[in-house]
Amino acid sequence: MTSKAGSREAKQNMATKNYILDQSIVEKKLRRMALEIVENNMDEKSIILAGIRESGSVVAQCIQQILSEVSSLQTEVISISLDKKEPKEVTVSKKMDFNDKVIIVVDDVANSGKTLLYAMKPFLEFQPKKIQTLILVSRSHNSFPVHPDYVGLSIATTLLEHIYVEVSKDKVLGAYMK
Repeated sequence: MTSKAGSREAKQNMATKNYILDQSIVEKKLRRMALEIVENNMDEKSIILAGIRESGSVVAQCIQQILSEVSSLQTEVISISLDKKEPKEVTVSKKMDFNDKVIIVVDDVANSGKTLLYAMKPFLEFQPKKIQTLILVSRSHNSFPVHPDYVGLSIATTLLEHIYVEVSKDKVLGAYMK
């Protein structure tokens, strides 16, 4: 249970942040992207949602939940771990055969495309059927040849501005710019 002082402090923090997505809009964006996944993968029986830790994994879990509500598409969520600044070592949470699988790499914010590019590395040792990408917020500063297949919100920002996605255990609470 939250105290009144703690609740007031949380409201003040929210008021000082420049939100570009609140929780209700995030839920609508996630639902739309889940429906697009179903539409673009109608002939598939299953897909793998590979969330980039930490926020990307929460987004992947949210997408999985919505997919279970709107389709019979079987989904499995795995996590991808990498250092976003120096992505030399990229690991997945579950060793499995990715041959002939549909994989959707999921992250919260795309800046240059670098994280998405390196996140695909473990799957390139196999022969996947498709690799797609899903991003909640795309910033349009692509330096790498990776463009998201599913985008919640595209926003033009300066290089000095940053987008932060707030998550709890299993929910995306919103996104703000700083």
